[in-house]
Amino acid sequence: MWRDSFKLQLFCLLMAVLAVVVLVHNFFQLENLDDDTISGSNWITENNDQHSLSQTTKTTRKPYCGYKQQTLSKREQAEEESLLAAIQWPTPPDSKIAFLQSTDPSHSDFVIVKPSGFFRVGDQLEVLVHLKDFQGKPKQYGGDYLQARIHSPLLKAGATGRIVDCHNGLYKVFFTLLWPGEVKVSVSLVHPSEAIQVLLRLREERPDRVYFKSSFKSGRYSETTECNVCLPGDLPVCNFTDLYTGEPWFCYKPRKLSCASRISHAKGGYQKGLLTQEESLFFQSDVNIKRPILSRGPDSVIVKPQAFTENFSLLDSSIMDRAEDPTVSPSGYYYEDEWRSRTHWIHHFNNSDDITKCLQGKVIHLFGDSTIRQWFEYLTAFVPDLVEFNLGSPKNVGPFMSVDLKHNILLKFRCHGPPIRFSTVFSSELRYIANELNGIVGGRNTVIAITIWSHFSTFPVEVYIRRLRNIRRAIVQLLDRSPKTLIVIRTANVQELGPEVSLFNSDWYSFQLDSVMRKMFSGIAVHFVDAWEMSLAHYLPHNLHPKEVIVKNQIDAFLSYVCPLQI
Repeated sequence: MWRDSFKLQLFCLLMAVLAVVVLVHNFFQLENLDDDTISGSNWITENNDQHSLSQTTKTTRKPYCGYKQQTLSKREQAEEESLLAAIQWPTPPDSKIAFLQSTDPSHSDFVIVKPSGFFRVGDQLEVLVHLKDFQGKPKQYGGDYLQARIHSPLLKAGATGRIVDCHNGLYKVFFTLLWPGEVKVSVSLVHPSEAIQVLLRLREERPDRVYFKSSFKSGRYSETTECNVCLPGDLPVCNFTDLYTGEPWFCYKPRKLSCASRISHAKGGYQKGLLTQEESLFFQSDVNIKRPILSRGPDSVIVKPQAFTENFSLLDSSIMDRAEDPTVSPSGYYYEDEWRSRTHWIHHFNNSDDITKCLQGKVIHLFGDSTIRQWFEYLTAFVPDLVEFNLGSPKNVGPFMSVDLKHNILLKFRCHGPPIRFSTVFSSELRYIANELNGIVGGRNTVIAITIWSHFSTFPVEVYIRRLRNIRRAIVQLLDRSPKTLIVIRTANVQELGPEVSLFNSDWYSFQLDSVMRKMFSGIAVHFVDAWEMSLAHYLPHNLHPKEVIVKNQIDAFLSYVCPLQI
């Protein structure tokens, strides 16, 4: 009897030893694969479903493309399909169009419908744009990307127009006439339809055309490897997918160092040789990138004032009755170099004391890229008592903080998580906006401003939708627990374009992302600063980082939400 008991105990002991051996073996396999990755050997999807990394590496196409492996609910899937359908762009009838048959802005023209008609402030102005190719023949299909505005240079007034593609080479542009006097029309071809097809191909097939890198260091030894949302090939990778949001990020594993030794993130550079010789003809600065289309006939109209002449007549009289809608077009206009919104009253903070009074006792969080960092820089420079506290952060990268102890104001800036094309960001400072929002208590004295767009232009739109979905969820949760928290979204803006910049940061990419953002954040309790129209309607040249007069108007719109005018 005791022998049977001994045999049973011996068997159990052997099984325990075997289990330990298997466990150790598996541990070393994981160690060789990921070598103590910061986010572990599993990456987590949006719904916190875990998938083995070894399973994802067996996929036949782009094994580490996180945007291909999202697990979406039926509602999320339906929303994503709806968003992608909403930004679907018309395609030429043939995938290969000769350069001479592509859109030529110098042969194209526009006409004002009834230019000698009687117009009053508030009326609609219609413009017809006829596009032709380099042989002077009318285009027979649409898909070109145009920008249009009305302006009065002497009044420093301007507004954008609404463009309708008729899919036959004809475009209609509708303007709301918002001020009296002579109003000029300007139309530009940003990209011909043939170039848009190239940009579409690059977005889907070459998300690696901007690449990133991380430095790994242990003692005196260091290595640098390439990183991205998607890494091709079968080389071992470090999985830095965020555990809370499921945002994917990978780096090739260093040869000798562990993944846990990562110390920094940085932009690596831009891929070259992306275009064929024929495709490069569609991207020429003085030929077909942001080139003016001239009028065939008058290019201006005379607008009479409204019947009443009170100061507020230049504002939309229905402003008090309209709920804020990010799709209102135009959302506002310039008059005497000041932005006048059609969705909310704007107070112009020309005196630093007014800003101090508005922000007294508040904590202001600015999250995003360098275009919202401009807000931090403007406020810190303009308000004397707001003094920057040196955090030892890299220049232009952050995080940054300014403090006004006398008036109890705290202003903070932090860049969004990867992908981000900054020079060098410490790994410890790579934070996702959604996670930061989850750590904010909120309340009536908490103000949050967010912008996120420019650094996502090289990726498939699904990557951007995922990021916005995480941010939106965090915003909804924050407003649920602290409904008096003020949240403002700064939209994208237009910029100067050349042949190279167009392939990475074209206004068309930004326009598509901005359209997605406006749809995803409509219907929730956030406010919008329309940096897109503010940059497009202004007379200054387009710039990724708009000049101070435009930033000042953005700040005025922002602060008008923080301290709304009492009418």
